[in-house]
Amino acid sequence: MGMLVRYITEDGSAYVIAADSTDMVAEMERIHKTSAVVSAALGRLLTAASMMGAMLKGDNDSITLRFNGDGPTGSLIAVSDSGGNARGYVQNPIVEMPLNDKGKLDVKGAVGSSGYLYVLKDLGLNEPFTGATEIVSGEIAEDITNYFAVSEQTPTVCALGVLVNPDLSVSCAGGFLIQLLPGCPEETISAIEKALSDIPSITQMLQSGLTADDIAKRAMKGMNVEKLDESEFTYKCNCSRERVVKALLTTGKEALQDMADSKEDTKVECHFCDKVYIFTPEEIRELIKNAN
Repeated sequence: MGMLVRYITEDGSAYVIAADSTDMVAEMERIHKTSAVVSAALGRLLTAASMMGAMLKGDNDSITLRFNGDGPTGSLIAVSDSGGNARGYVQNPIVEMPLNDKGKLDVKGAVGSSGYLYVLKDLGLNEPFTGATEIVSGEIAEDITNYFAVSEQTPTVCALGVLVNPDLSVSCAGGFLIQLLPGCPEETISAIEKALSDIPSITQMLQSGLTADDIAKRAMKGMNVEKLDESEFTYKCNCSRERVVKALLTTGKEALQDMADSKEDTKVECHFCDKVYIFTPEEIRELIKNAN
């Protein structure tokens, strides 16, 4: 299970969310069999979605991050509930790229540096909240920071990291989000800037044994902070046969009749968890009775 923690400064002017998402990203890699650079890209987006999901208030709220870049991965999607449980999908799970000029996985080259980041929040209202910002780097974390600044006018710092082993398994993954609240004094801003000026990378901290608690405190080094809460989260898909039935009904009687007439089983695969739902021609005919 992953771990999410939240801390707030003593004066209530800034807070941080930190996550160790290693288990969740490892499960994503197991399901989608992603190449190293795609594991890094989608793993970062999943981690961001988990932290942003944990910021939602309602038990049934959810958030969707869709990264549409011009790179060979195609679209990346991460969906999280308000508990930080997330699921993800990538259009092209296997992309091979040479290392970048820093000797690191070239996430920017894989996902692209041109395009849009779309954010959809389902808060149980008549219409979901949607926001879109242009991709500014393709490294994911910088794009999340830009989204908050442009779309929500909230000063934010985001750091994300995924380390992939030579055998393509996930060694560690995690991240943190710092946000300044209205009226944040200049001394707090300066303290945060100082704390971040020499902070190790997310993967370096996780590799050295730091926990989500440790990372949150390190990101707010030099400040008095109070722990708000902690929670576990995981890779979680909410697909079910009932949901698939509803989706099939929306295709209409004509499409369903074509499925039944084929005399072959209809197979529906979930993009998020690869689970396959099978419907016999007889079951499809039963659905036709309830279709519009």
